[in-house]
Amino acid sequence: MSRLIVSLSPHAHGNDTVEKNMYGVIIALVPALLVSLFYFGLGSAIVLATSVIACVFFEWAITKYILRREKTTIADGSAILTGLLLGFNLPSNLPVWIIIIGALFAIGVGKMTFGGLGQNIFNPALLGRAFLLISFPAQMTSWPVAGQLTSYLDAETGATPLAIMKTAIKTGDASLLDQLPSATHLLLGSNPTGGLGTIGEVCALALLLGLAYMLWKKIITWHIPVSIIVTVFVFSGLLHLANPVYADPFAEILTGGLMLGAIFMATDYVTSPMTGNGQLIYGVAIGLLTVVIRNWGSYPEGMSFAILIMNAFTPLINMYVKPKRFGEVPTKN
Repeated sequence: MSRLIVSLSPHAHGNDTVEKNMYGVIIALVPALLVSLFYFGLGSAIVLATSVIACVFFEWAITKYILRREKTTIADGSAILTGLLLGFNLPSNLPVWIIIIGALFAIGVGKMTFGGLGQNIFNPALLGRAFLLISFPAQMTSWPVAGQLTSYLDAETGATPLAIMKTAIKTGDASLLDQLPSATHLLLGSNPTGGLGTIGEVCALALLLGLAYMLWKKIITWHIPVSIIVTVFVFSGLLHLANPVYADPFAEILTGGLMLGAIFMATDYVTSPMTGNGQLIYGVAIGLLTVVIRNWGSYPEGMSFAILIMNAFTPLINMYVKPKRFGEVPTKN
C-alpha cells in the first residue's frame, strides 16, 4: 500500500520535465553544431561523436555496474548534452583517446561521484575540459584553421584572437590588436588569418540564435547570460579606455568561449543560483572573473574557470539570496 504525502500549499504545476529541457537545450545547440561542421568538417564530427558516445556509455556503465541501479538515466538527454558541451569545448583536432578520458572525468567525477543528475556541484562538461586543459595543455591549445574539412589530426593550426590579445598585453604592443578579425568576422565565426578556437565557440551568431530559442521556450531566463555579457562589455570597455593595449569590448564578448559559456554552461540548472537576484550576482561575478583571468591570468581564456569558481559559490548565493516566502510573516512578540 503506497503512502500519499501532501505538502503545504501553495502547489505549483507545470509541464516542464528533465527530458523536455535537456532536449530543448540540445535543439538550441543545433545552429552551433552546423557551423562547426561547416568550418571543421571531419574533425568536428569525430570529436563530437566520440564525446557524446563516451559520455552516454560511461553514465550507463557507472549507473549499472558501480552504483548498481536498475534504471539508467541515459534516456533523459543529460548525458548527451554533457557530451555535446564537452565536445564544443575541445579543439577539432583532439585525439580520440584524450576525448574519452575527458568524458570519463566529466561523467565519472563531475556527475556520478556526487550521485548523478541534480546533485553535482560543478558543471560536468566544464570540469572535464578543465581536467584536460591541465593534463594535456599542448593538445588542448592547438587550434586548426577553418576550411580543412577532410583533415583531422594533421590539420594546420594558427593563433586565435584570444592568443593575439594576450600577446598584446604581455608585450605592451597595442598595434598587435590590428591583427584581430573584424567584429563581423567574429560574429560569423570566420578568421581569415588564424585558428578559430574550440568547436562550439566559433560563431557568436549561432550561439545567440540558441539563446533566443531557449528564451522563447522558457528553458532559461535572461538573468545569467545578459549579466555576464554586459559585465564583460563594461569592464573590458573601461580597461580599453584606460589603456588601448586591452582589446575593445566587442572583441572581448565575441571571442573565445564567452558566448558559449554565458548561454549554455553558466545557465546549467543544477550549478547556478535559483533566484533571479542570485543569478544576477552569479553572472556579474563570472563576467568580472573572466576579464581578470583573460587579461592578467596565465591562460588566454578565463570563462571556464570563472564558471567553475562561481559553481562553488552557488550554495552560498542560494543561502543568502532567498525567494520571498508565501503567506504571512510571523511577528516576534
